[in-house]
Amino acid sequence: MFKALFYPLVKYFSFFNIFQYTTFRAAYAAVTALLIAFLFGPAVIKMLTRLKLGQEVRQDGPETHLSKAGTPTMGGLLIIISVVISVLLWQDLSQFYTWVLLITIVGFGGIGFIDDYLKISRKSSDGLQSRFKFFGQIAVALLVVLLLYYNRNDHTTLLYVPFLKNPLFDMSYFYIPFGVLTIVSFSNAVNLTDGLDGLATGLFLMATIAFTLIAYLTGHAVFADYLQIPFLKGSSEVVILCMALLGASVGFLWFNCHPSEIFMGDTGSLALGAVMGALALVLKKEILTIIIGGVFVMETLSVIIQVVHFKRTGKRVFKMAPLHHHFELIGWAEGKVVTRLWIVGGMFAIIALSTLKIR
Repeated sequence: MFKALFYPLVKYFSFFNIFQYTTFRAAYAAVTALLIAFLFGPAVIKMLTRLKLGQEVRQDGPETHLSKAGTPTMGGLLIIISVVISVLLWQDLSQFYTWVLLITIVGFGGIGFIDDYLKISRKSSDGLQSRFKFFGQIAVALLVVLLLYYNRNDHTTLLYVPFLKNPLFDMSYFYIPFGVLTIVSFSNAVNLTDGLDGLATGLFLMATIAFTLIAYLTGHAVFADYLQIPFLKGSSEVVILCMALLGASVGFLWFNCHPSEIFMGDTGSLALGAVMGALALVLKKEILTIIIGGVFVMETLSVIIQVVHFKRTGKRVFKMAPLHHHFELIGWAEGKVVTRLWIVGGMFAIIALSTLKIR
């Protein structure tokens, strides 16, 4: 919005030329989202506490988590509101990708909100029935993917893999189910990882830093040509949304770090995971995102392995799944689990970025 308002004034004052630069608007999108989250965080926590919108804890989970019952949840609202306001202020609202990514984060945030509300109202860790939750995710993801498909560019349906300069093949119509799977998978992966104070938030921060750099390089013709990655016109505006996500997540982490004053709940985790998947589709880094979000993938695989192995043998591979609970039950303190998984997440992000040159 600010670009549309102030950039035309450049013919009167050269200062307003600064609003054409993505880097300037991206920086202030991060600052805006950070300040909104930081300044309004205490009020949101008080409101959620007053409304008794507290977390319901799994009874079969680690005993150390029982004390967390009643901690305000639905904190994802703070992240979503901060991001949406910041993006509407600083991003170019005429850009197609702006609206695709906003639809993703708001749509999945809405599904998570319903899930959180039902958990609280029923005073149970079971919220929205799995089939309804999954149907909602499929519906929103399908809308997003269809928007991308019917407004596709030369690269949209091509499948790029790390270490290879040229696309593997053209997915054609199979891009649609592939895209839906990508968004829904990462949405649920972040949701599964959100079990310790600050864990999912910190990991998402590292993934977002990687996406920010990739979006900038992908939207810059010279850099894209040098790295021999697809140049996507308009994707430079995605940098602004990434920076807004970064700022909002940092602001939220201030309250979400151990001991957490607020949880993001499914409202936040489903939305953040979905926007990761959508960014992967927009920037043509679907396979690379498996590395960028390596810890999220590990957490998901731990659940799949646990369930499959237990059904087949009646025995568990891990003391508890997802993986972070296993580490708690073998004696690691919660803070140590979070910090060590952050380190691993940072390593995955660095490896992912390195593949842009190793081709």
